[in-house]
This record gives sequence, C-alpha cells and structure tokens, in this order.
Amino acid sequence: MIRNTDEFKKAAHRFVDWMAEYLENIEDYPVKSQVLPGEIFNSLPGMPPEKGELTDTLLADFERLIVPGITHWQSPSFFAYFPANSSFPSVLAEMLTATLGAQCMLWETSPAAAELEEKMMNWLRNMLGLPDNLHGVIQDSASSSTLAALLTAREKFSAGKINREGFRDYSGLRVYASTEAHSSVDKAVKIAGMGHENMVKIPTDHIFRMDPGKLEEAIDYDLKSGKLPLAVVATLGTTGPTSIDPLPDIAEICARHNLWLHVDAAMAGTALLLPEYRWMIEGMEQVDSFVFNPHKWMFTNFDCSAYFVKDRDALVKTFEITPEYLKTDTRGRVNDYRDWGIPLGRRFRALKLWFVIRSYGVKGLRETVESHIQLARDMETRILKDPSFELLAPVTLNTLCFRHVPEGVSDEETLDRLNEQLLKLVNATGECYMTHTRLNGKYTLRMVIGQTRVQKRHVMKAWDLIRETAPKLTG
Repeated sequence: MIRNTDEFKKAAHRFVDWMAEYLENIEDYPVKSQVLPGEIFNSLPGMPPEKGELTDTLLADFERLIVPGITHWQSPSFFAYFPANSSFPSVLAEMLTATLGAQCMLWETSPAAAELEEKMMNWLRNMLGLPDNLHGVIQDSASSSTLAALLTAREKFSAGKINREGFRDYSGLRVYASTEAHSSVDKAVKIAGMGHENMVKIPTDHIFRMDPGKLEEAIDYDLKSGKLPLAVVATLGTTGPTSIDPLPDIAEICARHNLWLHVDAAMAGTALLLPEYRWMIEGMEQVDSFVFNPHKWMFTNFDCSAYFVKDRDALVKTFEITPEYLKTDTRGRVNDYRDWGIPLGRRFRALKLWFVIRSYGVKGLRETVESHIQLARDMETRILKDPSFELLAPVTLNTLCFRHVPEGVSDEETLDRLNEQLLKLVNATGECYMTHTRLNGKYTLRMVIGQTRVQKRHVMKAWDLIRETAPKLTG
C-alpha cells in the first residue's frame, strides 16, 4: 500500500522504468499470447487479500501472471485486425489524465477539457480536409459514433417523437450498408430499436465497394413496400479488404431520397492526412456525420474516436436530459459534451490528442502514415511476384488480403483448409500475428501494416516466415 507522496514517487519511477523497458524490448515478447483458456483465471487467488500488499509485489505479479496473457498490440510485428496504436506522447498524456482524474461531462466540471476538445476537433477537421460546417466531439469508439449517428437520424426523422412516445408510428425504419460494412452497424440498428431485420445489406462490386445501383433498387423497393428508408452508412476502409465505398454516388442517392448519410472511416480516415487520398471524401459536403479513430492509425492510444456531425442541434436534442443537478449558468454558451453522445461520464481524451499532434506535427504524422502505405505497396509487389500466393483484393491503403495457392491445388475447400493451417502455424511461432477474413467465400489471410514502430525489417521477417511455413502444410 502506498501511504504518501514519497512512496508514490518511488513506485512511479519504478513503473515508468518498467514501461520504458517494455516498449524498448517489445520485440522479444511473443506477439500473440500463448496461454490456454482459463490459464490466467486459474492462476489468480480465489479470494482478495485481507490486508494491503506492497507495490513491489503487485508489479512482480503483474509481470508473472498478467503479461503472459497479453497480446502485444504495440509490437511492430502485430499485423492483425487493425492497428490500435500508442506512442510516447500519448502514454505521457494518459499518465497526466489518470493523475488529474477529471470527470469531463460538463464545461463546468473542467473548462480546459471541454475547450481543448473543441479545438482538437477543429484541428482534426482541418488536417483531414473535412468541410468547415462539421462539428466534432470525441467518442469512445466508432461503434458509439455510429450508434449516435443512427439515433440522431431517427430522432430528426421523427421530429423527436420516438424519444418521447416510442416507435408507435415508425415501424419499418430502414438502414442500408454494404455487405462489407462493420458489424457495429448491425449492432447500432439493434440497439436503436429499429430491429435487425431492418438492416439492409447492399451487395458490393468486384472490388468490394457498395454498389450504388443496388442501393437505389433497395430503397425503391422499400418505398413501394411501405417501409421508411432512414439512413445509409457508407464505409471508407471496410473491415475486411479496406475497400472505399463510392461516396459521390451514394451521397447523390441520399440527397435525392432525403436520407441521413453517415460515413464510417474508422481506420482509413487517417489517410486523409495525405492530400492525395482525399478523393475518398469527394461528395463529403452532402454527408451528415463522419467518424474516424485516431486510436487506430494516428498513434493516440485507445480510446479516442473523432465524430463529426453537420446538424449539431439535432445531435444535442437527441441526447440532452437536464436534471436539476446538471443545470449550470453557462449552459448554451459552451459545449457540454455530455449532451453529444450516450454516456454522461467522459474522460479527458483531448489531452493525449493534443500531445500527439504537437509532438509529431502534421508533417510527421503524414510521413509516418505514408511510410506504412509504402510498406504495404512493397509487400503487394512481393506477393504478386510469388506464384504460390495470390492477392484477393486491391491494396488500397495498408491492408493486404491474400492466400497461399500451392501448385496443382485448385479445390476451394482444400485451399481454405491449407490457409487456415498456415495462419495458425505462423501465429503459433509468436514472431508475428495476423488474422483472416473471407472474401467471395474464400479464406483470406489479412495483414495490416500500421503499427507505430513498424519498419521494413518487421514486414520482411513476417513475409519470410509465411513463405518458409507454407511448404510445411499437410493439407
């Protein structure tokens, strides 16, 4: 138990030393945890200690019991799922945030937190080339942001009646997204009370983008069937192949039918730092809401999701509830961000964003993102040159979707089984970590190059491991 500030200082120095050594030596850890289900749980005591324990004991048990069960997302050999990046300035800011322990629900509860958040969202809007009429707020995740978008669309459509009276007159509200859209859209439709059967999945084209013609057909069919088309979720950087939905065509359809258009750019939005990738947001002036996650590819550790909305009043009206204990004299003159999303309680997330942007500078952020895209391009070339591998989707940004195709093997079930085995063997080495998806029904290896510290040697090490492992498959 830490009893005074001197003991706290001593412990803090030791913890910071551990943190620094961990990040310095992170390549020595197996990227994916090697423990078995239940192993950590069974190693922990069944009952809590009756008396307080020493901090040295806590740190020792952390290293002995917890670290073996951690998958090391900050490893430069982490190529799975999506990057969940941290960085030195972000970690330092989180330490300050934890020390302050501020509850940032209202402007009154910490004015600096509210005003820094407003400024950071303005910075991000300008850095990404988004329209000036968008208003930003930091949410915990893109999932929460998408839910906020659909709830706002629902209330704007019903003039607030659903919040007041329920769904009595509004059954059959329809939401549209591509078959490659993130599962958070499905979850948001369910949580928003619209019913999962009203989640309409639109087919994609040959490169996994939403097909605008199919979208138009689905909306027309629903209108003739007495349904209520409400919103479209377009994706910039789909979860599987990182495909980019054709925003201009989708925006035109939404404008014609007066539908709310939400854009999910959770990972790929960071690429908008590079002017040459702003073709992805052509048509953005017709978008109602937009989200991207600095905690994915902008070196700001989780959680920090940047959500932008055109109609700020509609957002606030959807979520505001003001009991007596939350009334303040400043209401209406400041941003009380507890009205801009689902939770009342809010962390001081803007501080780490401020530290990261200032530490890297816009130029440094651009150069790092650009280097990751180049590493993906180099890897694409290697795959294309190797006759025993094939790409299964275009390499748009930093994600590669490919599979092993041994000579003489064409049966799809066999190829699926071989590639599943290949992935398990590669991950079991602990030297790198990848995941999979399915594209056109095919088992697909998925490699995302976006970790903060990743270098060419880490990508080459992973590629060499994949190629060395492939001939060992048993079929």
